Formats: sequence, structure tokens, C-alpha cells
Amino acid sequence: MKKIISRIGLLLTLLLMVVSLSACSSSASQKNVLKDDKQTKTITWGVKADTKLFGLMDVRDNQIKGFEIDLAKAMTKQILGKDGKARFIQVTSQTRMPLLRNGNIDAIMATMTITPERAKQVDFSRSYFDAGQAILVKNGSPIKNVKGLNHKGAIVLGVVRSNSVQNIKKFAPKAKVLQLSDYSQALTALKSGQGDALTTDNGILYGMSIENPGYSVVGGTFTNEPYGIAVDKGQGKMRDAMNHALTKVENSGQYNQLLYKWFHKVHGFDLKGAER
Repeated sequence: MKKIISRIGLLLTLLLMVVSLSACSSSASQKNVLKDDKQTKTITWGVKADTKLFGLMDVRDNQIKGFEIDLAKAMTKQILGKDGKARFIQVTSQTRMPLLRNGNIDAIMATMTITPERAKQVDFSRSYFDAGQAILVKNGSPIKNVKGLNHKGAIVLGVVRSNSVQNIKKFAPKAKVLQLSDYSQALTALKSGQGDALTTDNGILYGMSIENPGYSVVGGTFTNEPYGIAVDKGQGKMRDAMNHALTKVENSGQYNQLLYKWFHKVHGFDLKGAER
């Protein structure tokens, strides 16, 4: 009897937790985020802190720095005025959606690709960075693009269960794909000669090339992976404000200034092609 009562108590506790979480999510989606942010003069952004060039924690001053950080600051000023403040909360690919839905952050700017699946859960701005899959090779490599890997004997390095591994099988089906657990291991494998190229999103590869001058991103991109700013469903006014602010930043020339600031040293990056 005591076991039955205990189980009923546990079920009731779980039910209350589900109801509570649902209420929190519902409450967050019903908020007028843009209106609230204008009152507080603050936009809370979810950003990456482990992706060089886009958002990386600087251990010297404990500040996150990168292209996305500067762009978020510029857009905040456009939306809230010169006194507007950008607040940053570190997110990962796993935590960014739950944090947005629960109202912990107002928007996500974290190398997040616009996809039909994600668009069912969030509303995206238009693209602010036209990313795509690419390859990283050692300087002087005969491999100049993904087609150069499509032969027997070629070895491409990637990360387990990543989309890039599946894509490379389509674009270079004759190559062998060696999957590592993370990008740090994949880069180490490339340096030790275990593969001819490393493949993933070009934004990640650009950061690797900056930290490793003997390696370059070559051949441009062979998939389309546009980055967008995500806001919660039902926040159409916030999404429209983001698009308007992005246009303002681009038209003022500030976007190109930030692009140059962060990417002009990246070998293989087409700065002129990326300018707006």
C-alpha cells in the first residue's frame, strides 16, 4: 500500500512539474518582448562563447567577443536607441532553444542555420551571414575544392553524427570519411596527417585557420547554411524589428566594417563577396 501511495505521489509531482513548465513556456510566448525591452532599454541575446570570430570568451577580461557580439550591439542601438544595452547569455546548440522558449533570452544570435525544421519552433530574421559547408586543408595541399576529394584513397575528417559528414558523402562519394568525437580531435588528426581535409561549417573552419596559420579554407562553400536571428513564436514585432535593424546596420556601412574587422585576416574568405 505504501508503495502505491508513493508512486501516486511521484506521478502527481511529475504532473505538477509538466504543468508548471508548460505555464512558463506559455507565459513567455504571450509576452510582448519588444515592448518589454523598450521599457528596460535592454535586449538579452543568447550567443556562443566557444566559436572563434563569431563569439568567443576572452579569458583576459571575461568578455565574449566576436562578429555576432558586435553585430548584436549595433542592432540593439538601432532598436532601442543610443542608450540601449545588449546583455549576453552564453548558449550552446542544445540550450539555446529551451532558453528562448522559457523567456531567459529575447533572441538567439549563435551561428544558427535557418532550416525548415527549426522554423517550426522559432521565427527567424533574414540571414545576417551566408555560411556554408567547406573544407580545411594544409597550405600547399593539392586539394583545391571538394571535388578534389572525390577519389579512392582520399580521407575526409568530420565529427560523428554531424550533417557535414552526410553532405560530404554526397559531394565526394568516393572518399573515405573518418569521424571523430569533436572538432578538436578532427583538427589534431588533420595535423598528424590522418586525413586530407577537415569539413564542417565554414564559420568554424575560419576560426581554426586563424589559430593555425598553416591551414586554409579552400574552394568556397558547397552547401547553403544561412545564419539567422531566432525569436520565439508569436514575437512577430520583435522579428520585424530585427530585420529593420539589420537593414539599417547594413545600409550605414557598419556591417561591412564589422565584417572586415573580424574576417579580413582569414585566408580564403571572400570579403567582397560577403559585403552588403
